Amino acid sequence: MDSEHSSRADSAAPQRDAVEIALVDDDRNILTTVSIALQAEGFVTRLYSDGETALKALIENPPDLAVFDIKMPKMDGLELLRRVRAHGPLPVIFLTSKDDEADEEAGLELGADDYIAKPFSLRLLTARIRAILRRAEPDRTIGHETSAPEPANPRIERGRLKMDPARHHVTWNDLPISLTVTEFLILEALATRPGVIKSRNQLMDAAYPDDVFVDDRTVDSHIKRMRRKFRVVDPEFGAIDTLYGAGYSFTDG
Repeated sequence: MDSEHSSRADSAAPQRDAVEIALVDDDRNILTTVSIALQAEGFVTRLYSDGETALKALIENPPDLAVFDIKMPKMDGLELLRRVRAHGPLPVIFLTSKDDEADEEAGLELGADDYIAKPFSLRLLTARIRAILRRAEPDRTIGHETSAPEPANPRIERGRLKMDPARHHVTWNDLPISLTVTEFLILEALATRPGVIKSRNQLMDAAYPDDVFVDDRTVDSHIKRMRRKFRVVDPEFGAIDTLYGAGYSFTDG
């Protein structure tokens, strides 16, 4: 699988509006399994077994979203993201190994939209893909989503914080904050009930609702990154409180 392989739900009559997802991973089993799952959800998939092969195709014919493994021969996912992002704002989700926190940090610093640690849930990956696509194009029908409108998620306003769950948009003091989907879900869980202490388990359930195992360090890492992002626009930001041994809370004001 050294060259591009494209899979369509209806190869005889491609749909112009079909959402294309590029998968880049040197593990053929992952490529096949994820591709089948995404096609079942109505997506078109394009498969690449290494970053070097994927690079030219992703630049010349960008998909709607890409999923990159980080550890790959020839060109790893970090370098691939760096080169692709030099040509346009392609949404990207990283697949990482469980203990690759440094790679996760590097990927998010480069502008990845989210990351999912292996082994991962296909339902979780699909949900993250839908959320990122909806954020990019909120009025577009994604995959097999029904035409009936989903119940509107009310906007959240807590002092200087404003959140739009339908679009995954966040502002602080009316300045935009770019959060990953996972970070958004954790912040939403905190901001929905200001002052209420949320345990790490409760935050894990909010961000990873599909029975995915996530350790405490992962939640702490997300909180740390969120604080850093808010402090770029407000060096005095302190609305997310740590209650040692208990969890976290959001204090509006």
